Amino acid sequence: MTTRAGFVAFIGEPNAGKSTLTNWMVGAKVSIVTHKVQTTRARIRGVALEGDAQLVIVDTPGLFRPRRRLDRAMVAAAWSGVADADVVVLLVEAHRGITDGVQAILDALSERVGKAKIALAINKIDRVQSEVLLKLTEDLNAAYPFAKTFMISAEKGYGCADLKKWLADEMPEGPWFYPEDQIADLPLRMIAAEMTREKLTLRLHQELPYQLTVETENWEERGDGSARIDQMIYVARDGHKGIILGKKGETVKAVSKAAREELEEFLGRKVHLFLQVKVRPNWLEEADRYSEMGLDFRDGNS
Repeated sequence: MTTRAGFVAFIGEPNAGKSTLTNWMVGAKVSIVTHKVQTTRARIRGVALEGDAQLVIVDTPGLFRPRRRLDRAMVAAAWSGVADADVVVLLVEAHRGITDGVQAILDALSERVGKAKIALAINKIDRVQSEVLLKLTEDLNAAYPFAKTFMISAEKGYGCADLKKWLADEMPEGPWFYPEDQIADLPLRMIAAEMTREKLTLRLHQELPYQLTVETENWEERGDGSARIDQMIYVARDGHKGIILGKKGETVKAVSKAAREELEEFLGRKVHLFLQVKVRPNWLEEADRYSEMGLDFRDGNS
């Protein structure tokens, strides 16, 4: 059997559906998904199989106009994910159309992408009428010569199988990069930290989720087959610590329970999860925090 393997980068504005599509392709949750923008920080690689092909999916942070060091490092990570890819898929939200952000990505594509084929995936098609969709397809293809256009709903799975099959056919021939049963190349410690961060993001409001980070400090395999996981939630201010703990510690307890349940499902065994909250006023300027997130601290300078 001839095998194929290659890298696929999903790019687009924050919230375009990249993480949802990554999880659909992999058939498991490897990328955090919330209704808040900018939740994917590092380039998360999911591993998906389609026939004799292995797709290594790079779910990049959303491309936006960066303001802070963390933002700049995230945008640099997104574009470097594109540089390594065999095929790039630009996701555009059907109901939002060609926003300023989409236009900025279209303008940058030629110089940033190199030899990779670029496909267009118009996502959330269930939110608009067909004539709106046709007009958007025409306008986007007039703006850039896409190799192929797909109409999808990543959330509902419409059109995703066609996209996956096309991607598989486009992969170069060669051996698979990962074992058949591996679904992500993030270390388990980082996946565990991301799961907790997702639960925090879903429970907290407005700006706070961008002012915190989660690190897995200790992972202990126990004799009974369970795992003890200790995590630290870093926040920038004292007031944030109080918000995360909540009244009588209720918020952090609820977050811990939700993260533990998801970890147990993901790992297929019992997990003992312990969360602590620590104030580090300058964590957004610390190189170690960035490497824990899989980002390059130096990219934040540019």
